[in-house]
Amino acid sequence: MARIGIAGAGVLGRLLAWQLARTGHEVCVVDPAAGPQAPPLSASGAGAVSSAQRAAGFTAAGMLSPLAELDHADDRIAALGWRSLPLWAAVAEALPANPPLLRCHGSLLLAHRSDLGSAQRVLARLQASAGKDAAQALSADALRALEPALASGLQGWLLPGEGQVMPRELLQALAEHAAGVQWHWGRQATEVHPGAITLDDGTTLPCDLAIDVRGLGARSTGLTLRGVRGEILWLHAPGGVLHRPVRLLHPRHRIYLVPRPGDVVAVGASEIESEDRSPISLRTAVELMSAAHSVLPELAEARLLHHDTHLRPATPDHLPHLHHQSGLLQINGLFRHGWLIAPALVQDALCMAGLSTDALQPVHPSEGVPA
Repeated sequence: MARIGIAGAGVLGRLLAWQLARTGHEVCVVDPAAGPQAPPLSASGAGAVSSAQRAAGFTAAGMLSPLAELDHADDRIAALGWRSLPLWAAVAEALPANPPLLRCHGSLLLAHRSDLGSAQRVLARLQASAGKDAAQALSADALRALEPALASGLQGWLLPGEGQVMPRELLQALAEHAAGVQWHWGRQATEVHPGAITLDDGTTLPCDLAIDVRGLGARSTGLTLRGVRGEILWLHAPGGVLHRPVRLLHPRHRIYLVPRPGDVVAVGASEIESEDRSPISLRTAVELMSAAHSVLPELAEARLLHHDTHLRPATPDHLPHLHHQSGLLQINGLFRHGWLIAPALVQDALCMAGLSTDALQPVHPSEGVPA
């Protein structure tokens, strides 16, 4: 049994803590957030100050879309995503939760008729990487059968095998069911060295392996990172108007709509090159809601339940950073792909460190996921 210290309690930190505790290690986690709970949902947003002290994973739709990401991500990201889908299934099966933490019913790419040229260019990129059958064109009747509430006149393509996790619920469950883990909430890890984590009051937590998953908080280590702003709106739409994630292909935007428990639809934009942590702007909110309404007319009577922003850590090449040396493990730079690739990265990192990954094994791979 090893003593493991983890700096950061985002998606990676909680997944690592849960897995390492299950395999018998002594685990402690340090994070500046006040506690493991999800921030409250409020139409006023979470605020610029508090966003710096909570996991970026809370400000995410939780899409598991390795095919769709081929539009503007490296093939290696897609490969990590396909590996992670059945690993997430294993995690979701092991964690008691209601509603379910994982859905894999495929996702949809959508385009208005006026934007079919842009859509065809995206599809060509997907097919060049994943094959001509990667995206399945749908007739109007087939699209209506899958998603009856969609606006008429949309062209749609099904991406089989894709899915989503429930970020807020999953982050909470990982913390609650990481038996025996010692959590140091409200504490900042100022330095992470081989075999030790230094806290903001100058005290040191000795360990056999220190794991640094602080995201942008790890800039002090010399790792080249930048923050990429993510924005999201949560709309309450009674009646459950959507059953699977959809992306609207648009010449200027990549807008996604994702169903959430409680008749909620999350609406977001993929990325904004800015380190601004302030609340969402009027222009962005109007553009997001207008695009969402053009896809789902029933959202006209939806209520704005919550809006949020956060910064996601990105490396210059948009690929994740993995580093291991004696007593130290670093994982960073997940960009906007955190939920998509986290389990595979955790598996690879723990193998690098010579630690067992038996607690994280695939079960029930999703139909359509390539080997």
